[in-house]
Amino acid sequence: MKRRSFIKNTVAGVAIPAFFNGIPLKALAGAPFMHALSRYMNDDRVLVLVQLAGGNDGINTVIPLDQYSTYMAARANIAIPEDKLLHLTGADTMALHPVMTEMQRLFNENKLGIVQAVGYPKPNFSHFRATDIWMTGSDSDKVVNTGWAGRYLDDVFPKFPTDYPSQMMPDPLAIQVGSVVANAFQGPTFTMGLAISNPSSFYNLIEGKVNVDSPSRWGEQLDYIEQMAQKTDQYAGVIKKAALNVTKQSDKYPAATKNPLADQLKIVARLIAGGLKTKVYMVNTGSFDTHAKQTDDTDKTIGTHANLLKRVSEAIGAFMDDLEYLKISDRVMGMTFSEFGRRIRSNASGGTDHGAAAPLFYFGHNVKGGVIGTNPILPANATVNDNVPMQHDFRSVYASVLQNWFYLQPDDVQKVMLKQFPVLPVV
Repeated sequence: MKRRSFIKNTVAGVAIPAFFNGIPLKALAGAPFMHALSRYMNDDRVLVLVQLAGGNDGINTVIPLDQYSTYMAARANIAIPEDKLLHLTGADTMALHPVMTEMQRLFNENKLGIVQAVGYPKPNFSHFRATDIWMTGSDSDKVVNTGWAGRYLDDVFPKFPTDYPSQMMPDPLAIQVGSVVANAFQGPTFTMGLAISNPSSFYNLIEGKVNVDSPSRWGEQLDYIEQMAQKTDQYAGVIKKAALNVTKQSDKYPAATKNPLADQLKIVARLIAGGLKTKVYMVNTGSFDTHAKQTDDTDKTIGTHANLLKRVSEAIGAFMDDLEYLKISDRVMGMTFSEFGRRIRSNASGGTDHGAAAPLFYFGHNVKGGVIGTNPILPANATVNDNVPMQHDFRSVYASVLQNWFYLQPDDVQKVMLKQFPVLPVV
């Protein structure tokens, strides 16, 4: 039963009393009924995943002020000057990269949090395998053929795709802004999501346009094929309808050509506000694989990594502003993830090599801001093989979102995550 049905089947105008069958509701707070009630009343909650593809350098993202001299010694050729760092309210031992002004603002407004040193045991340093581990929620030495979000969606929406779209769930379960649906959305049998290949194709869809510009015969044939595909796609109509329901959004978004991540998030906000019941969205940006020339030679505050972080900060800041403008801010939670961090010591090429744990950001108007964990301890004489040790398993973050944001029962969370993980105070 969904929230709408729950409300429809209750007596109109009667408030829920302080007692239920003579039992104080406070006493029922941990009972299955109350957990189910919470799910009814929060079934419009949405999760937005922001993939930082390539492996983000967490040490130059969240800089350990309490170990600044050690940090400088480990990476003198890319270290950010201390007087340029962005300080965080209530977190005096750390600071953000100077381009992350929007994320600093959100942190100080208690709308963004940091989980320190997120990783998993026995880390894998291959982009492909490490990404697969994060997408599926597997152990590093096991291959899992389903995605963590796909298993969650299969639990909430059983018998997909046979019984869908339905009256209760007429919309896509998950949407990826990208050419291929991430394996995070892979269910036991079918993928539980669909892909909007890119922002351009999205706007072509809602404007009734096609992507082929050629006046040739083959161009006309491709036009026809694309038009027929749009008509037969069960979800194209509902996506277009939701998009057309929103005619104005926040003006804080930068130009799409300057920040493609912001344009992806702008689409997500539009679809949520337009009425889609889609539960999980994924967007991505990169590449954070900064093996060389991570910073400018003369100014360490700018360069490749700074450009990437600025893109993320601006995009999330604009997205959060838009959620508030569209009056849907209470419904949305987001989080970043990257397949791994980078080594503690920089390399001779002015970059950083594949590493282990790194900070993860989560954001939203209903998150519990602040910092979970502590700065990783940097060795006094770091070598090129030294890694940031894990403090929190990434699957704890997933489990926390499932249990405290989506109100999934602890037993179901354990089933989705394949084993039990500690729950973190992110919501």
